[in-house]
Amino acid sequence: MHYSTQIQPISYFKANAAEILATLAEQREPMFITQNGQAKAVLQDVASYEQQQETLAMLKILALGQQQVSLGKVKPAEQVISRLRAKHVKPAKV
Repeated sequence: MHYSTQIQPISYFKANAAEILATLAEQREPMFITQNGQAKAVLQDVASYEQQQETLAMLKILALGQQQVSLGKVKPAEQVISRLRAKHVKPAKV
């Protein structure tokens, strides 16, 4: 992915917004918008944004899990599975 081809001034975005949005959805690559020669914003399609947020959430879960392991806050899997099964066992109908 070459981001250098995805840099455009804000004037280009203003003049070509609909085309840019279609391109973002099709190519699924972000576009960088500049103002007065400086990067000011990053545009991306909604699907890419959602995927990025899901990835960040998963990474956060993994980091929290790793932290729990580091602190010794772990239990054997068999113990956890037994507790979960005991909670979800429905009593037999008489």
